[in-house]
Amino acid sequence: MGSYRQIVEKHRFARIPAFLCFGLLLAVHEFCCAFIGGAWKKYAFVSFLVVNILIGSSFAYPVFGEWDISLGAQDEGALPESMIALAVYDDEPGGLLGDEFYDELDELDELDELGVFSLYSVEEILAGFDFESRIDTSVQDGYYEVLPNGNSDVRPHFSADDWRLILINKQHPIPDSYEFTLGTITGNMQCDERIIDDLMFMMQAALQDGIHLVIASPYRDIAHQERLFRRRVDSYVRSGLSYLEAYKRTAQIINVPGSSEHEAGLAVDLVSRDYRFLNAAFHDTAAGQWLSEHSHEYGFILRYPLGKEYITSIEFEPWHFRYVGKEAAKLIWEEGLTLEEFWDKYVS
Repeated sequence: MGSYRQIVEKHRFARIPAFLCFGLLLAVHEFCCAFIGGAWKKYAFVSFLVVNILIGSSFAYPVFGEWDISLGAQDEGALPESMIALAVYDDEPGGLLGDEFYDELDELDELDELGVFSLYSVEEILAGFDFESRIDTSVQDGYYEVLPNGNSDVRPHFSADDWRLILINKQHPIPDSYEFTLGTITGNMQCDERIIDDLMFMMQAALQDGIHLVIASPYRDIAHQERLFRRRVDSYVRSGLSYLEAYKRTAQIINVPGSSEHEAGLAVDLVSRDYRFLNAAFHDTAAGQWLSEHSHEYGFILRYPLGKEYITSIEFEPWHFRYVGKEAAKLIWEEGLTLEEFWDKYVS
């Protein structure tokens, strides 16, 4: 049956044998009813029901082959544990992600929206990283300047030209001239190669504290972002919204293509081995709390915090972490700023 299922996943016409079996059983049942009487007629009817239930349960499974899922590994065999819970509703009425975010769960969007969902454990990811040749750097020089009055006061100073601080949002899409080099985390999961060291050190520190982080989505190209955005808009249109309303609603959840930090390789969506849902409740998990308290130590910030939606234009995403460097991350964390507020206050 396992090999048959693999065939069915790729070719829907392979389901035909199931319908042939059903038809044959129906014919046998009718024959028994027509020519055999008494108790045998009852036995035939019961057997017909039992066998059909078994066949129905055998073929009642999703066909992932047509869903265009981009996975972190393409190993043969059963779907890994990390694919569990990818199609679960957020049952909180009027939840933090919006009243209509899960009203119509389009499984294609839900799976694809996760991008490259890690099929690797944190131990496997860290095992492939050479920590001895890397340095867990602390605060670097060049970010403070003496005030003109000559006293000992100092103020933070950050340059708008720093690649770590590039402001990416709906009003500031990724510049056409922006360039970076992709580095491999593991498998086909990638991000800006310059952030990988700090990402690995952060995952190692979390593991030492008993937190098994899972990378849900690192870098994704603009074509992937366009697909996510378009499908969510289409989903809302099918639910009855006008195109304009659907576009606005989608833009509160998914960044407009060209304005996603994932496209710049600077953002990673993180969940945990024990909680693999991309929803607001992740914030209250042990992993969500650990990231809130410690991610800034490794240069990452919670990019779309709760209560700052009017600034970021994106709903609360406790799983989305953006790399800005340790110096900026420390200030942002201490003062409870968004990246937009940080730019207004410190960047010149």
